[in-house]
Amino acid sequence: MTMIGVLGGMGPLATVDFMGRIVSLTRGERDQDHLPMMVANLPHTPDRSSAILGNGLDPLPALCAGVDLLNRNGIGLLVVPCNSAHHWYEQMRRRSAAPMLHIGEVCADAVPRCAGKVAVLATRGTLVSGFYQASLRERGMDFLVPDGGAQACITDSIARVKAGDMPAAAALLGEALQMLEAAGARVAVMGCTEIPLAARGIPRAPMPLIDSTQELALATVRYALARGWNVPT
Repeated sequence: MTMIGVLGGMGPLATVDFMGRIVSLTRGERDQDHLPMMVANLPHTPDRSSAILGNGLDPLPALCAGVDLLNRNGIGLLVVPCNSAHHWYEQMRRRSAAPMLHIGEVCADAVPRCAGKVAVLATRGTLVSGFYQASLRERGMDFLVPDGGAQACITDSIARVKAGDMPAAAALLGEALQMLEAAGARVAVMGCTEIPLAARGIPRAPMPLIDSTQELALATVRYALARGWNVPT
């Protein structure tokens, strides 16, 4: 049996959200029609954004240990529903015995080419890493990175999701989106897997939101179904 390998726990709610989307996106009449997953939920992995900013422990050893765990269980695809962890994408990809999807690439592919200016909503670490900016630039898209005020709201919103305070997370994200709309953004990439959880509490977003969790789940399901992993063997 070939399985999807999910390296998660960064954070735990985002991992559960991703798993739920895999199930929802897989059409099935019975349990046996769904896709097998091996999930390594490893919340003790050091904070990725802090490490990128030079303020925390290196998470790469823990990421590699998680990849090794999944390798030992014969996965056919590696996915990591954490954007900031993709700062170490090449190291994880080389470590993995299976192909690995890149959350930033599949998310950037989903942005309409005529979208106008794209705001990148992410942790400070992901923004410093720059892979979203590079992916959008490669596709010929104009983008903006939030300024101090908007980024402070986004950072706090992510923290509130991790703490389980969804109303506060939604309010902070809504405030950031209003500031970004005023700065000229016409679409936003939710480049942190906590942000879609906060966005559920916004009655009406001022612009279309591209969901990195959803796009990674879609790409994962397409990959697995094309190889018949939903067929019991």
